[in-house]
Amino acid sequence: MDPAWALREIAFQLERAGEPTYRVRAFRNAATTVDKTDAEKLKQMADNGTLTSLPGIGKATAGVIEDALAGRDPAYRGKIVEKQLPDGEPLRSALRGDCHTHSDWSDGGSSIGEMAVAGRELGHEWMVLTDHSPRLTVANGLSPDRLRTQMQLVAKANELMAPFRLLHGIEVDILDDGSLDQEEGLLGELDFVVASVHSKLRMPSRDMTRRMVAAVRNPHVRVLGHCTGRLVVGRGRPESEFDAEKVFTACRENGVAVEINSRPERLDPPMRLLRLAAEIGCDFTIDSDAHAPGQLDWLGYGCERAIKAGIGPERILNTRTADALLTR
Repeated sequence: MDPAWALREIAFQLERAGEPTYRVRAFRNAATTVDKTDAEKLKQMADNGTLTSLPGIGKATAGVIEDALAGRDPAYRGKIVEKQLPDGEPLRSALRGDCHTHSDWSDGGSSIGEMAVAGRELGHEWMVLTDHSPRLTVANGLSPDRLRTQMQLVAKANELMAPFRLLHGIEVDILDDGSLDQEEGLLGELDFVVASVHSKLRMPSRDMTRRMVAAVRNPHVRVLGHCTGRLVVGRGRPESEFDAEKVFTACRENGVAVEINSRPERLDPPMRLLRLAAEIGCDFTIDSDAHAPGQLDWLGYGCERAIKAGIGPERILNTRTADALLTR
């Protein structure tokens, strides 16, 4: 068993179960150290019990490496309580990709390559990388220059991973007046744009409605992300107030899909609004909003809610091929 693979597999399972980031990072950092260490040297250090002298290797990760090198299933895997996630079938099997994901270029925990490989291993044909835009400084949002540099990395990833396709997008912040937090010309160069509200979530309903409608009328926008901004775990966060009928009608009229956000702490929009958007005739995406590889496996949450709302695969953009997705 490859020790780096074993460490990343444990990290994936911890992410999938929603474990704290610090715990996951320990295993991913250890995997990076293993990648940089000569295989023979690693074996010698395991035999000598000196693995913890390597940067980023602690007692738990050293144990995983020792077990893997000895051909044993790492004992640490037995400590992980496997979380039963909703499978969302049969809709989940119809999804070809994920329209909303993040990397360590903004506030994600893993590299673009690790996210793409995880998506491919989950069976995705394609995946959209949508790191944050510049105003969201708390999430290390991408300036125009950084976004252009990221384009080059995405192109390289596609050379290496074909026929899997990594589409280049952005989760762009909807500003107070409904404009978008990125250069218009640059948005036009991207494959896909998800627009979301991240600030002033308690704005009065009339102003929020105007703000959201202006955003979905922008010709670059393909998806309205986590539309109410609510959080349903911990201390929670209430829904933003807006005229949902006006916003969803604008989405339908402008060919903008309403996102069914699969993050368990969001599950946005609420079922009453999801059913309303379906009645109005909107299209949808079912997205993980993943910030780590294991979170890419959360799509079942969104599929389960789409099924309850009576939304079929023909209305979900993720069921399309990459070429069909890119054709408006």
